Amino acid sequence: MFDFVIVGSGFAGSVVAERIANVLNKKVLLIEKRAHIGGNCYDYYDKNGILIHKYGPHIFHTNDKKVWEYLANFTDWRIYQHKVLAFIDEKKVPLPFNLNTLHALLPYSIAERLEKKLIEHFGFGNKVPILELKMNEDKDLKFLAEFIYEKVFLNYTLKQWGMRPEELSPEVTGRVPVFISRDDRYFQDKYQGIPAEGYTKLFERMLSHPNIKILLNTDAKEVLKVNFESKKIFFMEKEYEGKIIFTGPIDELMNYKYGELPYRSLRFKFETYDKEYFQEVAVVNYPNNYEFTRITEFKHLTGQIHPKTVIAKEYPIQYNRNIPGRDIPYYPVPNQTSAKIFEQYLREIEQFGKIYLVGRLAKYKYCNMDKVVEDAIMLFEEKLR
Repeated sequence: MFDFVIVGSGFAGSVVAERIANVLNKKVLLIEKRAHIGGNCYDYYDKNGILIHKYGPHIFHTNDKKVWEYLANFTDWRIYQHKVLAFIDEKKVPLPFNLNTLHALLPYSIAERLEKKLIEHFGFGNKVPILELKMNEDKDLKFLAEFIYEKVFLNYTLKQWGMRPEELSPEVTGRVPVFISRDDRYFQDKYQGIPAEGYTKLFERMLSHPNIKILLNTDAKEVLKVNFESKKIFFMEKEYEGKIIFTGPIDELMNYKYGELPYRSLRFKFETYDKEYFQEVAVVNYPNNYEFTRITEFKHLTGQIHPKTVIAKEYPIQYNRNIPGRDIPYYPVPNQTSAKIFEQYLREIEQFGKIYLVGRLAKYKYCNMDKVVEDAIMLFEEKLR
């Protein structure tokens, strides 16, 4: 019998599994629904030998030295500073919107006046959420806010989330602020990089411990039964006294007792070209044109040298759990309604005392990879150790 059963092999589940196996010397069963480890960070070599991020681009960035150094136990880092362009008014301009973007899209005299006002009101080097900028009473800044809102945020948000920016939680709309700076980097974190041999190699090393057994292609419900009336857990039809770490959708764990939580999913169209590069940077966003939101070119991320290149066009869709194998719940949709549903699930889970939630889906929170790693380490240190 395993001491711990972990559902999901992304960063959340894999970090907890590694800590339990190496620090506690306990036995762990890691259950994964898909045919591979690594969750949405999984990468692989295609038929031409080009390293692809199967579920969209993943750039690791953090200000947490402990998280960066912890992962360095399982990978060397390719130092990489992520830059994104947005196709706006027939031009490719830096994103997030910054002073360089301002000058690229507006006439010089207007851009100069607006730059001066931005610095006076908010200070150079600061970041301002677009919805906050829209509330400014200055007529020039109000004009700029509407311009940015229409050109950068509105249509992209409608495509990505299926709703307007005002309908989303501030934690989502605040992720891509207006940056009052000339720093064109998408992230300003102290540590940024890509695993030198890819994410899958990182996960393989993290999970290569004799105490860790991995069960792929398995829905956890095939082997794990949770009785919410008796508050008992059954593993392989026998009552289970160990601990469960769950990283999947919390509403799925609870059999949708209080209703389904909304998620956004993605569809990718991969294209191979007989040229060294397709575009200038790894990611180009298309907020107003086409049905896809962005194009990713993976060789910019990995630094791979190859005569061919692969891009992925990204199409957001509403997650539908009734289409198995197609839809994957990528993003929780945080708003007041979903928050109330989540709280009901959370209260009931906490009554068990031996089911622990970690990760974006289980905690129903839109968070970056470094935060997931940090939360997984914290769960281990505070609750499991």
